[in-house]
Amino acid sequence: LGEASSTHLLDLLEEPIPGVGTYDDFHTIDWVREKCKDRERHRKINSKKKESAWEFTKTLAGVIDIVADWMNDLKEGVCLSAMWFNHEQCCWDSNETTFAERDKCPQWKTWAELILGQAEGPGSYIMNYFMFTFWALSFAFLAVSLVKVFAPYACGSGIPEVITYIDQTSSSNRFYLILEFLDNVHGLSLGKEGPLVHVACCCGNIFSYLFPKYSKNEAKKREVLSAASAAGVSVAFGAPIGGVLFSLEEVSYYFPLKTLWRSFFAALVAAFVLRSINPFGNSRLVLFYVEYHTPWYLFELFPFILLGVFGGLWGAFFIRANIAWCRRRKSTRFGKYPVLEVITVAAITAIVAFPNPYTRQNTSELIKELFTDCGPLESSQLCQYRSQMNGSQAYSEGSDAAATPGVYSAMWQLSLALVFKIIMTIFTFGLKVPSGLFIPSMAIGAIAGRIVGIAVEQLAYYHHDWFLFREWCEVGADCITPGLYAMVGAAACLGGVTRMTVSLVVIVFELTGGLEYIVPLMAAVMTSKWVGDAFGREGIYEAHIRLNGYPFLDAKEEFTHTTLAREVMRPRRNDPPLAVLTQDDMTLAELQNIISQTSCNGFPVIVSKESQRLVGFALRRDITIAIENARRKQEGIMLNSRVYFTQHAPTLPADSPRPLKLRSILDMSPFTVTDHTPMEIVVDIFRKLGLRQCLVTHNGRLLGIITKKDILRHMAQMANQDPESIMFN
Repeated sequence: LGEASSTHLLDLLEEPIPGVGTYDDFHTIDWVREKCKDRERHRKINSKKKESAWEFTKTLAGVIDIVADWMNDLKEGVCLSAMWFNHEQCCWDSNETTFAERDKCPQWKTWAELILGQAEGPGSYIMNYFMFTFWALSFAFLAVSLVKVFAPYACGSGIPEVITYIDQTSSSNRFYLILEFLDNVHGLSLGKEGPLVHVACCCGNIFSYLFPKYSKNEAKKREVLSAASAAGVSVAFGAPIGGVLFSLEEVSYYFPLKTLWRSFFAALVAAFVLRSINPFGNSRLVLFYVEYHTPWYLFELFPFILLGVFGGLWGAFFIRANIAWCRRRKSTRFGKYPVLEVITVAAITAIVAFPNPYTRQNTSELIKELFTDCGPLESSQLCQYRSQMNGSQAYSEGSDAAATPGVYSAMWQLSLALVFKIIMTIFTFGLKVPSGLFIPSMAIGAIAGRIVGIAVEQLAYYHHDWFLFREWCEVGADCITPGLYAMVGAAACLGGVTRMTVSLVVIVFELTGGLEYIVPLMAAVMTSKWVGDAFGREGIYEAHIRLNGYPFLDAKEEFTHTTLAREVMRPRRNDPPLAVLTQDDMTLAELQNIISQTSCNGFPVIVSKESQRLVGFALRRDITIAIENARRKQEGIMLNSRVYFTQHAPTLPADSPRPLKLRSILDMSPFTVTDHTPMEIVVDIFRKLGLRQCLVTHNGRLLGIITKKDILRHMAQMANQDPESIMFN
């Protein structure tokens, strides 16, 4: 029988089974297993040319920027000379504008001018008000409708999902790109960086299926997605180095050195393509390029640190308020109607935002105006100083920094805009539309920073003889740059919300070109992180990961409890015995019965029920696929066929049906710990090795199993939370 069976049996070691080694949708992947598969692949292709998917770039982001700017300006008017131009592009070739009205041009027509034929008066104001609200509601309705009907996974920031997916969770491969065009045109207090990171990862996921090196290995695919997330930040802000650091600090679970330089190359190519497209129209790569004419002085560290305190307080308040609102929305009937919810918030946003020019304009344009240093060519109300009004004195030759009533009026409008942005961002982030958080957080910080900057500037002008200003501020000279305070405030608020440090500082100075001001940025960002951590150590993305029930082990969170592996493993004291498989004395019917009666994703394989000595571990999905493949390709497989996981078939009676060999799907080296291993070490092993499960033994005998979700439930229990209330989505 042994000789006959060896010639007829399907040897699964020699013929791979299609589908074995893959994962079901939204299941945790095993990094150790994937690394072993990659080493085996390397052995087979040493003499073969290596494939690569790293050269694909993200040109889609430049198109998104252009289309989003055009759709945003469509709320105010259209360009008659070229309908596809936004307001700024429409006025590039205009020679009819005067210096006093250099932000207007005859080619650009507001909706009141087109419909009523007049640009001023109550009727035109009401018409522009109505069209602004109409287009905002139209874009919001289009975005939420597409999300609801076609792409439910495109809602939200996308970064929590990317973090969890890169960490360990498998994907459903439902990726959607077109919805990200609507990320910042519906008037809501949202940004575009989250959707652009999501878009980049969508592209990386799609391209990875073109190469077997990445499509057949989940761990290698995540290296592609780490580089893709770096490229996403690169094209969102024009910050390639910051994008790489963002992927390293915030997104990636596993980031080897080769992924670092590959991510750098991907961000470089993405930034080069973005520069070639020139979506900002200023022939620069960065979104908010600034040039300040004065350095920062030592006494300014105090207001910079105050901005850091404000950023930390705002971040802690926002995270708690937004999470509480999201939980309440899920528990009420209002949250069950996402279209109505988005339309309501968009209507409130548009109605309240239009009267204030600083809330009416695009958030990116607002940040750019707040960052900009006042000069003779600036027409902003924030730059209406006495020296700017007479126009006879060059700005660089010394200036009168006394503010006019226009500046104070702008400060009141900015104060109202600050309150509006704070409230609406809390209630908007988390709606069922593509949404980012970088731009709204930066806008809040930039508004607060500009207000503080103008206040310090006027204080230094009128009290230049104070000991703080006496050494640095001479009479008639500029020593305070309000735009710098806006930049520092933006970094502080963004750091308070995300708790990023190194990558955030690099992103901001790349974003603005302000390399000289790294020290103020570092001081504000670190202060905001310290203040925010005093109220809770998790950032907004970690909070939404926990809110959505994603199985994610945060490497930043420390495990300080003195528990042992036997206290966490399953089965517990009152649980039924652990479902196990024996290596050579089970029938196919018994195996299928175990699979149908349990929901385990895998089963330990032991020598026998008496010895309980561990042989290996077999995944549920692999067993199912192997059985179906054997029945399709082999004859004589019956319910009473013997299933064995050993190298050689067991001795069977002559009239027995053909046995089924499943050794090839058996993991012969499952990770094990003893029952006395401290859970602190177990948690660290799961984090650093990316384990899916770990078997617990005592003197070589199998006792139980610990999965990633068991650890998350145990950590929740240690934090005085109900472990059964945690839902893993």
